[in-house]
Amino acid sequence: MTEEAPPIPYILTIDLGTSSARAMLFDAQGHALRGLVAREVHAMHVRPDGAVEDDVSHVIERVASVLDQILALAGPRAAQIGAVAMDTFVSNVLGLNAAGQVVTPVYTYADTRPTPDVETLRNLLDEGAIYQRTGCRFHTSYLPARFLWLQRTDPDRFSSVQQWMSVGEYLVALFFGRTACTFSIASWTGLLDRKRLAWDAEVFAALPVRPEQFAPLVDANHAFRGLLPAWAERWPALRDVPWFPAIGDGAAANIGSGCTSAERVALTVGTSGAMRVILPGTPENVPDGLWCYRVDSRRSLLGGALSEGGNVVRWLRDTLQLDSPEDVERALQSMEPDAHGLTVLPHLAGERSPGWRPDARAAFTGLSLATRPVDIVQAMMEAVAYRFALVDQAICSAVPQTGEIIASGGGLTSSPAWMQIIADVIGRPVTASAEIESTSRGVALLALESLGILSDVGAVPLTMDCTYKPDAHRHARYQEGLARQQHLYAALRGNRL
Repeated sequence: MTEEAPPIPYILTIDLGTSSARAMLFDAQGHALRGLVAREVHAMHVRPDGAVEDDVSHVIERVASVLDQILALAGPRAAQIGAVAMDTFVSNVLGLNAAGQVVTPVYTYADTRPTPDVETLRNLLDEGAIYQRTGCRFHTSYLPARFLWLQRTDPDRFSSVQQWMSVGEYLVALFFGRTACTFSIASWTGLLDRKRLAWDAEVFAALPVRPEQFAPLVDANHAFRGLLPAWAERWPALRDVPWFPAIGDGAAANIGSGCTSAERVALTVGTSGAMRVILPGTPENVPDGLWCYRVDSRRSLLGGALSEGGNVVRWLRDTLQLDSPEDVERALQSMEPDAHGLTVLPHLAGERSPGWRPDARAAFTGLSLATRPVDIVQAMMEAVAYRFALVDQAICSAVPQTGEIIASGGGLTSSPAWMQIIADVIGRPVTASAEIESTSRGVALLALESLGILSDVGAVPLTMDCTYKPDAHRHARYQEGLARQQHLYAALRGNRL
């Protein structure tokens, strides 16, 4: 029996994350084409002063490489590509001079060097009012503090910049000679009025940048066509297909994991972590501790993000020189909850939700000569789960109708022990998405909706994996652990966390 060919057109997706660049092909029903994936792994430049940067030339190399690879893998199927869709990690920015040359690194959301400038913003503006308009707190992960910091610490470089854009916008400019910024990407900057879908005049008035230094704002369904000659020669199959500008990876992950309405909450753990829910329009108010971004002109993304995720696990493995991941997983699954005597604040990279303290740092109490490396691993995983529980409580208070939690991201779903910990801590079932690369799938579905092939991104059935149900006894134990963590947080809050 001949296998039925996947329905066309195919969508080529580019997922540019903090740890890898990936290209995939999806069919017209949002299914990944088997074996058609290209990936380039990389690492950000991290320094002790809080810098977390990338080099745009390396970004170009990675993206061009995965496009070369995926088109070669596609072979004749490349001619059936109907669009290119892209997502990127968000709250990043780079600067170009008058000649169009990049004169800065790619500054990322994880860079905490603008910490002093957050307080400057609070002295200049009413944070509460700005927070409700933009959906973003004053924090190092957003651009207002970044611009104040760069002007203060490197005024020559800052003054040489004539245009600011995200790395996704730069790639479009490189490939097409023109660019645009989606409402999605703009909403992650801290500069966009989320209700008016326009740059916030009051914020710009307090900053040393001007709206005309930024790309035009467009919706997610705005498409570019006509690659510049050098790229058209390199990728003839993409010469004239519509190319949709980047959306935020968080919005894409929600769509790809089937969390397209208030009925499902997405829990994603990659390098960092987040819990998010998609809502129609945009909520009138943003609950304290959360943020509110845009998916597009019709939908918003309400949630909270942690600076911790897979990065914590990697740090533990490197620092503690752990046994194999399989051995650690087996040990974790046999351990009693919160039985190690440790209380942990997991803020190795500063805090975002819910307290928004970029100067926060990790803290451990209760260490003894009896503490084993695996105890520290369990305590850190539980500590991250406690932070997710606080985000979940805030989301449920704002959107009481939220239903099941859908988990995605290899940082979490590769560890059944961590999945169970999170279910037990939150006290609600957590179901693992069986979708391969939910972020890439999300931009593919959005592109299919923009092309009119799908009526709605939520119309496609979702494939689920295991559901982890909470245990009442373990949940009660974890409430005690959460209370201890909150007490430690409060005790250290007046100092430098």
